[in-house]
Amino acid sequence: MISKKILRNDERATLALRTLYRKHGYLPFKMNKFEEYDFYLENRDFLPGDKIVSFYDTNGKLMALRPDVTLSVIKQSEDIEGVKHRVYYDEFIYRTGRHSKRFKEMKQTGIECIGDLDLYDISEVLTLAADSLAEISPDYVVSISHLGILDSLLGEVCRDEEMRRRALTYIKAKNTHDLERLCHKNSVPEEKTNKITKLVSLYGEIGSVIPTLEELCTSDESRDGLDEIKTIYKIIAATEHRDRFVVDFSIVNDMDYYNNILFQGFLKGISDNVMVGGQYDNLLEKMGRKSRGVGFAIFLNRLESISYSSAPKGSLDYLILYDSEDDIVEIAAKSRQLINAGYSVSVQKAIPDKLRYDHIIDMRREGN
Repeated sequence: MISKKILRNDERATLALRTLYRKHGYLPFKMNKFEEYDFYLENRDFLPGDKIVSFYDTNGKLMALRPDVTLSVIKQSEDIEGVKHRVYYDEFIYRTGRHSKRFKEMKQTGIECIGDLDLYDISEVLTLAADSLAEISPDYVVSISHLGILDSLLGEVCRDEEMRRRALTYIKAKNTHDLERLCHKNSVPEEKTNKITKLVSLYGEIGSVIPTLEELCTSDESRDGLDEIKTIYKIIAATEHRDRFVVDFSIVNDMDYYNNILFQGFLKGISDNVMVGGQYDNLLEKMGRKSRGVGFAIFLNRLESISYSSAPKGSLDYLILYDSEDDIVEIAAKSRQLINAGYSVSVQKAIPDKLRYDHIIDMRREGN
C-alpha cells in the first residue's frame, strides 16, 4: 500500500477524487494527447486562450496537442434517449497560461456528464463539485451564477450587441459604476438600471439572496432560472455543504457556448479559483447534438500551496547518522525495522542542507 506521506498534493487529490467519482457512477475516461487540428479549429472560440500547439504527423496531417478535455469527451459520446454519458478524467492539457502567453502543461481532473440530462444531474454535479473541494481542504466555497437570469435582465437594458459586450465586461469585473454609466448613456430607464446593477452587486449564501432574486426576476425566463436555483438549493441544503454555496453573478462565460448554471470553486490560501464548471448545452447544439452537458475541471497545478492536515511535518520521518567505523549490519537492521514499520528513512554520514525530517537517530560511536 502506498503511503500518503510520499505523495504530492495533486497526487493525493487525484487518488481521493477517483474514489469519489467512482462511488457516484462515473467511469474513467482516457484520450490521446493530440487530436486532428481541424477538430479544435471548428470550436476554437470555446477554448480559453487564442493559441493551439500544432504539428504535422508523419502522414502530413496537421495535429494539435490537447488544449481541452470537454471537447474530446463530447466527441466520444452519443445522443441516446434516457442515457447519460458520465465520465471522470485525470489528464494533462496544453495551452497558454492565464497571465502569460507561454504554453504550459497543466494537470486537470474533473467530470463530464453528457446526454439526456435534467435538473437532478445539474444538482448532482454541483454537489460533487463541493465534495471534491472538501476532499482537498476543509476551507472551500462554491460560487454559482445563472446565465439565464443574467441574459434576461441584460435583454431589458441592452439595445445592441456592442452595448451587451461592454456590459458583460463590466459585470465580470463587478464594475457597477461603469455599468450604471453605460446604462445612463444609452437612456436606460432608472428602474431597469437599478435592477441590473443590483443583480451584479448581489453576493451571499443562496438561501439569503433568494428574496432579492424574487424581486429582480420578473420575466418568464428569469423566473425559470430562479426556480432552478430554488430546487438546487433544496438539494444542497440537505447536505453538509449548505453554507458553502454563494451566489455571484459576476461569474460570466461565453453565452454562445454556456447556459444557465456556471460555478467556480475556491480554497483558502489560494487567491485564484481552483475549479471551473457549468452547463454547455449551447456548445452541443452548435455541434448538431441533441444532448445537454455539464461538468467541471479542477486545476491540480494550483494545489501546491495547500497544507493537508495529514501531511508530515518533515519530508522524512527518520534521519539515521553513522560513521564509517560503525557496524553497517546494525545500521541496516535499524533502517529496515523502521521502513517495515511504515516510516521513511534516510541513512547519512552528515546532515544534508535543507533536508527536513521529524526524528534523528545518531548511531555514530561519538553520538552513542
